Amino acid sequence: MSDYSRLARQLEALLDSRDWLTNAAQTCAFIMQEVTDLNWVGFYLQRRPETLILGPFQGKPACNPIPFTKGVCGAAARSRQTQRVDDVHAVADHIACDADSRAELVVPIVVDGRLWGVLDLDSPRPSRFSDDDQAGIERLAAIFAAASDFNG
Repeated sequence: MSDYSRLARQLEALLDSRDWLTNAAQTCAFIMQEVTDLNWVGFYLQRRPETLILGPFQGKPACNPIPFTKGVCGAAARSRQTQRVDDVHAVADHIACDADSRAELVVPIVVDGRLWGVLDLDSPRPSRFSDDDQAGIERLAAIFAAASDFNG
């Protein structure tokens, strides 16, 4: 179990650049290092209509692009609501980039009322993400968004 209050303070201190690309890379590396039982952490960005494009990440090579109509990331982008899935193999339109992934948590990043992208975490352990994990990762995503200049 992670101490998300401590992680939030550490991430705030780490993100000393306003550059969103630097902050995204740092956020992925930080979460991968500090949160247990993960096999992939990354951002997908909305750079084309109704489509997510791979951004900075940690883990195996990933699927790209992801339409809003497919998978857990697509559902988070469409709904702008966090998606937490205990077993991705039970999701009919799951996009299996890594067969080892079982649980997934996807947090949308909304900036100035517009979907910027999503933060995606995968785990090889079924039911890996709890309510506390969801709230903690949502907080880390909010810290990333607040620290970043998305216009530069």
